[in-house]
Amino acid sequence: MAQVPPTSMAVKTPDRILKLFFTIILVSLFYFLGSYSSSSSSNSAKPTALHDRLQNPPSLSCNSTTNVSIWPPLDYEPHHSLSLSPEPPQKLLFFEVCPNNFTNYMPCHDPSREINFTRNRFFYRERHCPGAHQRLKCLLPKPAGYKTPFSWPKSRDYAWFNNVPFKKLTVYKKSQNWVRLQGNRLVFPGGGTSFPMGVKGYVDVIKRIVPFQSGTIRTVLDVGCGVASFGASLLDYGILTMSIAPRDIHEAQVQFALERGLPAMLGILSTYRLPYPSRSFDMVHCSRCLVPWTHYDGLYLMEIDRVLRPGGYWVLSGPPISWRTSYKGWKREAKDLEKEQISLEDVAKRLCWKKIAERNPIAVWRKPTNHVHCIRKLKVLKSSRFCASSDSDAAWYKKMDPCITPLPPLPEVQDIHNISGGSLEKWPKRLKKAPPRITSGTMEGITVKSFNEHNRLWKERVSYYSKILKSLPSGKHRNIMDMNAGLGGFAAALTKHPVWVMNVVPFNAKPNTLAVLYERGLIGTYMDWCEAFSTYPRTYDLIHAHGVFSMYMDKCDIVDILVEIDRILRPEGAVIVRDHVDIILKVKGITDRMKWNSKILHTEKGPFHPEKILMVDNSVAAS
Repeated sequence: MAQVPPTSMAVKTPDRILKLFFTIILVSLFYFLGSYSSSSSSNSAKPTALHDRLQNPPSLSCNSTTNVSIWPPLDYEPHHSLSLSPEPPQKLLFFEVCPNNFTNYMPCHDPSREINFTRNRFFYRERHCPGAHQRLKCLLPKPAGYKTPFSWPKSRDYAWFNNVPFKKLTVYKKSQNWVRLQGNRLVFPGGGTSFPMGVKGYVDVIKRIVPFQSGTIRTVLDVGCGVASFGASLLDYGILTMSIAPRDIHEAQVQFALERGLPAMLGILSTYRLPYPSRSFDMVHCSRCLVPWTHYDGLYLMEIDRVLRPGGYWVLSGPPISWRTSYKGWKREAKDLEKEQISLEDVAKRLCWKKIAERNPIAVWRKPTNHVHCIRKLKVLKSSRFCASSDSDAAWYKKMDPCITPLPPLPEVQDIHNISGGSLEKWPKRLKKAPPRITSGTMEGITVKSFNEHNRLWKERVSYYSKILKSLPSGKHRNIMDMNAGLGGFAAALTKHPVWVMNVVPFNAKPNTLAVLYERGLIGTYMDWCEAFSTYPRTYDLIHAHGVFSMYMDKCDIVDILVEIDRILRPEGAVIVRDHVDIILKVKGITDRMKWNSKILHTEKGPFHPEKILMVDNSVAAS
């Protein structure tokens, strides 16, 4: 191999040193020039707001919510200190408004879709939701002349006709005093099919049998509710009623109820279980609700038995009760009604219910507190059977079975004097005490300690909400929905206000906590937020969404969820979205196109926590 002559290496070495020397001189020169320019401009520059906040953050007390700082709205837009060439402003592509014939559109209860389903057992009136590719991407228009609803408690008796412009009930049920039209107002005199002279006298008859004033009756299901006058009357006793009815010939009865500020949703006893856990209600009521109770081997009464709490009451009025004195007014044959009542009594006996009274116009049965005696009885009768399924709380698109829901699945009661599933405190004590499903250890991952911490946390959060949403404690919001209710801490913290909360638990949430909410004396339903809710448009004043969009981000299009929120939110309503900052930014990008009046805020945890709040207050935009 040839060797490099020594003279050649000597020539190249000084050249390299010289190049390195000049490079160092140039770098130093540019550094000093840059430092001079920066120091000149910084002499007149003020510290940024972000710098101030990081250096001197406001104090944040964790021990008292009264000292929680209220942070200004967050701004995630870029703010450059250098002059850049201006870019043309990007025009937001706003959502279009749907045609006027969609004013009262309900995606999962659309009459135009009902013709595709059988009328057998009223299946066509169950939930039938459009597929993802069929979902509307437009925003529903308000009815012409829409006004802000009356505030509670005035809304209990009055509603604006233009808000629910349906006259059929004012004519069809005129003699029964459901609702009357007076000028531009709807008036609710408190009548009903079984109580045309007013609900008070009707309730007085029931309370002589059922202990309304004892605190043992807190949650009630009213099947075929009409305009929910029965549920309105029970509020006087601290009783919360879930009123359900289908979309049928009684035009918009559930919408009337919600416009009055009363808990209600669309629902029917048809094919699927009602969307509530087992042992949810202290009492179930039916006033001429047109449910064929004795058909299909007593299937519908067995479903009532599933959702009725041990020791709970079933109250029935209308055919066939008191048929001897009423058959002429009902225009029915006495022998047919007698046969119907015998069949009804037989189903109740197979359920081990005890009939405790029949007084015109009602009959009352009581469910046993456990099934110790019933198991022995059914072995003799050899008629009804206990359900084999262990998940009696599952109720989302789950078909009803003609069987008796065992009480409870675990642990089985051995003593005839014990209450299956554990006894509940009287209202209002049951709201704050850990319910039996938690104390028994059947709720995986939830302890009494974590339950109490949950309540403390949400008390602090709701206190903070009251500061950033001034209208929350003012009584402006009556109908409230919690889209992901968890253990019900949000609703529990609001009980001091004149509101009611529809607590929604996603059907596939782990653990399934809806039964815990009912044991606390709250009400709610299962739901899949990839579909539309079973309610009319413009029925909620405030919607709370904690972690909902994180939960559904990979399940369906969050645009559909936001369009659904817009559908059920009243025009001047409010929304609180609580989620990770990345999710909040995505949601705000969509809501800006929906023309919601929104702003991003810190939570009560302050600026260094990744969870943020998107606060929507459309009443500000409306004013």
